[in-house]
Amino acid sequence: MTFFDLIFIFRLVPIFLIIYYILPCKCRAWLLLVASIGFYYINEPVYIAVISAATLINYILAKFLSKKKSKVILAIGVIINCSCLCFFKGASSFGLNIVIPLGVSYYIFKMISYLADLYKGKIQKVELINMANYFFMFPQIISGPIARYDYVENNVSWVKNEKSKKENFCAILLQIEDGLKYFAMGLFMKVMIADHLSVLWNDIKTIGYESISTPLAWLGAYSYSFELYFDFWGYSLMAAGLGVMLGFPFISNFNQPYFSKSISEFYRNWHSTLGAWFRDYVYFPLGGNRKGKLWTVFNLFVVWALTGLWHGQTYNFWIWAGAIFLIISIEKFILSRFEKLFMVVGRINVMVIIPITWVVFAIHSMKALRIYMLRLFPVIDISVAVNKNDYLYMLQDYWLYLVLAIVFTIPALTGFYKKHKNNVFTIFVIFAMFWISIFSLANSAGNPFMYLRF
Repeated sequence: MTFFDLIFIFRLVPIFLIIYYILPCKCRAWLLLVASIGFYYINEPVYIAVISAATLINYILAKFLSKKKSKVILAIGVIINCSCLCFFKGASSFGLNIVIPLGVSYYIFKMISYLADLYKGKIQKVELINMANYFFMFPQIISGPIARYDYVENNVSWVKNEKSKKENFCAILLQIEDGLKYFAMGLFMKVMIADHLSVLWNDIKTIGYESISTPLAWLGAYSYSFELYFDFWGYSLMAAGLGVMLGFPFISNFNQPYFSKSISEFYRNWHSTLGAWFRDYVYFPLGGNRKGKLWTVFNLFVVWALTGLWHGQTYNFWIWAGAIFLIISIEKFILSRFEKLFMVVGRINVMVIIPITWVVFAIHSMKALRIYMLRLFPVIDISVAVNKNDYLYMLQDYWLYLVLAIVFTIPALTGFYKKHKNNVFTIFVIFAMFWISIFSLANSAGNPFMYLRF
């Protein structure tokens, strides 16, 4: 499914919102479920039965678990869900020509968290409609964010007390306005920054890694870092915006990670809902940092090994996850002892090492990865003539999008928006961003979201 296909589907949202808010509160959950099933069916008709069966199985397990808090039932649920995920993720490794269902990682993780929270007593009542909406919800099913069950359970448009029609109408307009702002900003990040920088990265691949200069190799590393960031942050804002329009609270999935003080902090601010999931359902249950340093290192290793496998089975993801685990361990147990040194080295790690690890993340071929690393660090002459000014030609075409990327990573911009989001000037800028994005989208083929494959 391309980004253009997704936007075409989202064109139906205004009609859906009108019907959604005309209906009584008690009917909205059912309408959302029907819309989410329809959205998934349009994109993955073959696998609608898979996700429906998975939902039914988890509902049955949840019913048993609500009556008896049994570790055995919880373990059975976790095994079934993980087996489903491993089957689809690993099918290609066994020569099976099976397409991975859209968003399988996200709804499986939600299913596991639902059962775990039910076991812990955080969920008091098992309701099929709310449970199914939590798993299926169309803004989040493609690439997250990975919300918790109370996100659905506490939806204001379902559980609030009925007020006067005037008050309800005003509240609805305000939340739709807020949602539209998030959606417009996310659309701009995806279309105007991520998609244009993806062309730069593709140009580098077309040239051939062995034929690029060291400055262009570094430019490529940073451009891919920005591309991945704004592609995923853009989608997260669009999904969160749609959720806000439907009465759900806003979910922050990114918190200016490139201004983090260390790689540990970077991954608390990058795709934070995924990091929080691994923390709460893997790291803490294993003991966290409560059982000594060696056990903490082991727990970190397990978390990052699973993170690497979650992204894919190719060696580059293992190397990427292993590198992050190693650096975080060094930061946690060595650098943290030297506060002033850590303040400097931690920021260098974020600004220099993170782009290098994203190159590892992006290139699946070990041979191609080796060549790219030798271009980043030309310690060995690989005897291929390169144009030493190639990076200047790239900058001529892409400098504007790189500048936009840098500007949008500045935390002060987010702070300004939070403080002045209802200002006329801010609204005008967002309105302009939206129509610039639409114009650009109308004149391009549209690129798929990078995280759709996960």
